[in-house]
Amino acid sequence: MPQWQKSSYSNGTDGADCLELARQPGSLLLRESDEPDRVLTLTSGNLTALLHLLQEP
Repeated sequence: MPQWQKSSYSNGTDGADCLELARQPGSLLLRESDEPDRVLTLTSGNLTALLHLLQEP
């Protein structure tokens, strides 16, 4: 079972609206706390590309 870590950018005191990240051998897992059964499996390169895309103005 993955150990999920909440994003430091997440807001909400009730735990809602949080992005969580977990590590598995060879991949990273990303999910939103509102829908914990919906998980994206990414490589570190894919996650880096996603973060760069999200930072673009």
